[in-house]
Amino acid sequence: MLTITVTDRDGDTTIADADIGNSLMHIIRNAGLDELLAICGGNCSCATCHVYIDPEQSDLLPAMTADEKDLLESSDHFNATSRLGCQVKFTEALAGLRVTIAPED
Repeated sequence: MLTITVTDRDGDTTIADADIGNSLMHIIRNAGLDELLAICGGNCSCATCHVYIDPEQSDLLPAMTADEKDLLESSDHFNATSRLGCQVKFTEALAGLRVTIAPED
């Protein structure tokens, strides 16, 4: 089974099983990390699935869309490794990815 490592807002880490094709949002929620709210259900319209990608791995992800960037830039916690979990589809190349749940806006 492929996995990712998720750090929550308290600094605790969880190893989450990751299925190819699922979004990071679904993987994190399926691991029981309810602090990732994902209010819009993955429709790229709320930014409540904001995560930070480990800087050493950020180049593994495809470029973000203009809509994703617009939503993230409205966050007080936006940084160079910010992504919306709903917009990143898990692939085998992302096995072992390390993500941190961003602070809530």
